[in-house]
Amino acid sequence: MGFLEWLFGVVGDLTWGWALIPLLVVFGVFITVFTGFVQFRYFGRMFRILTGSDGTDDPNAISGREALLLSVGGRVGGGNIAGVAVAITLGGPGAVFWMWAIALVGMATSLVECSLAQLYKRREPDGMFRGGPARAIIHGLGHEYKWLAVLYAVCLIAAFALGFNAFQGNTVAGAAQDSLGIPRLATGLVLAAIAGFIVFGGIHRIAKAADIIVPIMAVAYLAIAIIIILMNIASVPSVIATIVSNAFGLQEAVGGGMGAAIAQGLRRGLFSNEAGLGSAPNVAATADVKHPIAQGITQSLSVFIDTILICTCTAMVILLGDVYVPGAENIDGVVLTQQSLVAHLGGWAQYFLTFVILLFAFSSIIYNYYLGENALTVITEKPLALNVLRVVVIALVFLGASAPGATSVFFFSDPMMGILAVVNLIAIMMLLPTCLRLLRDFRAQLAAGVQRPVFNPDDFADLDIDRTAWTSPDAKSG
Repeated sequence: MGFLEWLFGVVGDLTWGWALIPLLVVFGVFITVFTGFVQFRYFGRMFRILTGSDGTDDPNAISGREALLLSVGGRVGGGNIAGVAVAITLGGPGAVFWMWAIALVGMATSLVECSLAQLYKRREPDGMFRGGPARAIIHGLGHEYKWLAVLYAVCLIAAFALGFNAFQGNTVAGAAQDSLGIPRLATGLVLAAIAGFIVFGGIHRIAKAADIIVPIMAVAYLAIAIIIILMNIASVPSVIATIVSNAFGLQEAVGGGMGAAIAQGLRRGLFSNEAGLGSAPNVAATADVKHPIAQGITQSLSVFIDTILICTCTAMVILLGDVYVPGAENIDGVVLTQQSLVAHLGGWAQYFLTFVILLFAFSSIIYNYYLGENALTVITEKPLALNVLRVVVIALVFLGASAPGATSVFFFSDPMMGILAVVNLIAIMMLLPTCLRLLRDFRAQLAAGVQRPVFNPDDFADLDIDRTAWTSPDAKSG
């Protein structure tokens, strides 16, 4: 065990330690420039999906909005509550600015990776779609790269479906025990039962669950944060000024100054919104939309919601209060956010935060499971393997909730996520010319007056596309 911990520690150092974050930042800026700042050009268009006006009309399909909410449910989690607090504690208020910066850049990266997942998606016998970086590698780069797709799939299963789900179960049970006095065993049983009902229902039930859970959790948290901001509206300008000045080292709040703010902001921002890590494209591929770029634009909105909206709300709750002490490094992230809410609104706020954490963590569990399921189908199509994965995930959620010490065996989760992120970035850069072709096609249709551009596979006959995943333009033009 000691050797394995050392080995995965080395892998983590080689990815998250010094290579991955600069790569994500540099590639994000590169993609932003080469796509013509696409995340800003189509910013207004992103919100059309919330009205259901940018998808197909098949009521049995996964809509673009459902795919958006499922990905938001996965991205939004502990990083938005505890992670932001840790970033501020270790990096100062300036870390928030760099979280904003990496989110704006990451919106372009997310658009590209999710558009490629849509392009190379495959229709299943039940009419649903499967796709993601692994299938983009196989069908975009060629079958000789299947080993790279399998490596990606193994890392995705290990990190998200297994490790992170055990941690999420632990988070939910801990919050329920600390605030409500509910025993961990009871929480574990309930959580495992509900998770089992949803994951055995397939992607359609998963998407429907996210369609209900995510709006409730996001709106509830945003509403409370907005109330706190309005209560302290006179202090908001000074907080924003502090964030900006601290970000550039003009006002140091912690040791390390500007360097600590950049490091913590970029790291926590990337962990939170997952842009470029190769997770969200698995969900993006399930949507039945008229054009791959349409879902890419939608997934950019997911990054915006996660970081610019929800993370900013947490930052404001903390910085507008008097609980946060600059330079203090011995406070737990969840505790800082919880105590800040209580200071603003009273003791009942800690129970509200527990409720939000429960929803955040549960939405992440069903999202993480689907990532594992989708990855497993790249390795094997046997139904037995899929059922085994479902049982294992449910068991790990229960184990993580009822036996918190058991999560220590999942030390490999972060290094595995680092590997799959590197693989995903390699695939993105190799397939970027293809995505730029899609983008040119999308723009040309908009310029010609087409309000809802339609993907015509005949215009991309040289690519290994599943033509059954795209009905004829005439059929979709209505």
